[in-house]
Amino acid sequence: MGTDLHELLRSLRVWDPEVTELPPLDPAAAPAAPLPLFERWFADAVAAGEREPHTVSLATADEDGRPDVRIVMLHGADQDGWSFAGHAGSRKGRHLAARPYAALAFYWPVHGRQVRLRGPVAVAPPEEAQADLHARSTGALAAALTGRQSRELGSLEELARASEAAWDRAAREPGTPVESWTLYRLRPEEVEFFQGEPRRRHVRLVYRRTDQGWRRRLRWP
Repeated sequence: MGTDLHELLRSLRVWDPEVTELPPLDPAAAPAAPLPLFERWFADAVAAGEREPHTVSLATADEDGRPDVRIVMLHGADQDGWSFAGHAGSRKGRHLAARPYAALAFYWPVHGRQVRLRGPVAVAPPEEAQADLHARSTGALAAALTGRQSRELGSLEELARASEAAWDRAAREPGTPVESWTLYRLRPEEVEFFQGEPRRRHVRLVYRRTDQGWRRRLRWP
């Protein structure tokens, strides 16, 4: 028998109280800028055992304005922006070259929290990109050396051969540069913090960048 998707969907719960805690969010006590609140929420997610809290949805658009989205890893967040990485020739790299603007969305269900950001994206200096890559695991370097991200693949055997060669080189030469590896930084114009609430009175706190600093506002859930 096949799976009844609609029946399966109706059987699922959101924010099951047995595994989820919904902390309150007091907008009046929120910091003046979004970065400290993001750092606090991220640390909360790690402490609560959230699986892979550093994964984030990255949305871009191609030169015709058609959207695309994928999951990437957060590489850092500071006053310069929220960082992620990839090959310049990948689909996301081509999108960002044509339209250097993107959106990020974090979801941490253990606390019923989302963080959404959007803004222009800049490319970090090459030396920073290489330092970021070589601070990661051997597997990360091997994947970067395999390259050809987003290009058409002839077979899984072809991938296996390229990957084995890349793993061997990454182990022998851990400082090998990967010229196409690019570190991107999204400098948000807007950051929204969404805190789930048991009676669906969800709190949406929005920070918008202005010439005078950050402005905070609430949105209806």
